[in-house]
Amino acid sequence: MPQIKMRGIEIEIIRKLSKQLIDELAVLTQSPRDYFTLEVIHSTFIMDGDVASGYPFVEIAWFDRGQEIQDQVAHTISRLLNEGGCSSVDIMFTILEKPRYYEFGE
Repeated sequence: MPQIKMRGIEIEIIRKLSKQLIDELAVLTQSPRDYFTLEVIHSTFIMDGDVASGYPFVEIAWFDRGQEIQDQVAHTISRLLNEGGCSSVDIMFTILEKPRYYEFGE
């Protein structure tokens, strides 16, 4: 159920790498492809009263899979975005706790 949210990245870059990204992450996490959601968040960045160019940022909300898998996922996302034209990217993981996550009210 990894939820991947991206901002500050051109949608065409994400569209082009989306299949390969999910394919590789599904193998790394041993999760079905349909467990993943990929969301592009359109953001306007502001600095000193002006519209500014943002920086590529990826947030992944998921259940803990251990540090090694997390590192591999971060590396994979960074590599694919670099290949797609993003020279750098920040990635943040939010660890969800099963007792606090509900699906269909349960």
